[in-house]
Amino acid sequence: MIALIVGAGSGLSASLARLLTKEGFDVAVAARNAEKLKDLGFALKCDATDAAQVEGAFAAVERKWGVPDLVIYNAGYRTRGPFVELDPQEVQKTLSVTAYAGFLVAQAAAKRMLARGSGAIFFTGASASVKGYAQSAPFAMGKFALRGLAQSMARELAPKNIHIAHFVIDGGIQAGNDARTAARGEDGMLLPDEIAKNYLAVYRQHRSAWAWEMELRPWVEKF
Repeated sequence: MIALIVGAGSGLSASLARLLTKEGFDVAVAARNAEKLKDLGFALKCDATDAAQVEGAFAAVERKWGVPDLVIYNAGYRTRGPFVELDPQEVQKTLSVTAYAGFLVAQAAAKRMLARGSGAIFFTGASASVKGYAQSAPFAMGKFALRGLAQSMARELAPKNIHIAHFVIDGGIQAGNDARTAARGEDGMLLPDEIAKNYLAVYRQHRSAWAWEMELRPWVEKF
């Protein structure tokens, strides 16, 4: 089995890479800064907003192992502030990384998986995938778009044996002893290793009972 994680970093992506490796996957990890990924798997430098670089990453994985069985899009970027004060260039970047790059990665994965007749493409969403918060319009725009992409793809590609799933991560992800973890307490944050287990469980679903979306949140989180 082969997995490609795009938008990899030290949080959820690292947990996913470690778990998938443990479960027997050959794991490739792609991000703009590939140096930080060298301990997580086959590290690839890739700006996911650039179609040529996305194609290059997939080609590198194919040369090394073959077409991925699982592709996870985990990249994100946000800008915040009062609506009338938002910088249009920052808004454009948020949409480009959060939504458009997800399309590029998904399209590159889908065309290869369709030719083979199987595969899974997963997207990491957020609270903003279903709730537009004040002073966070660009992130909501991008995450709503990514969720719409996933839903549309699921309806089109699931009947062709391509499993599409979108994960609403409704809460903060624990990142060591950062300020949010300290403020919310041990039970107030999602543990990245536990999130990763849910991605693997969805991947292992039998196609007679596929889920296209899963929401995950700490048990004390309001929703």
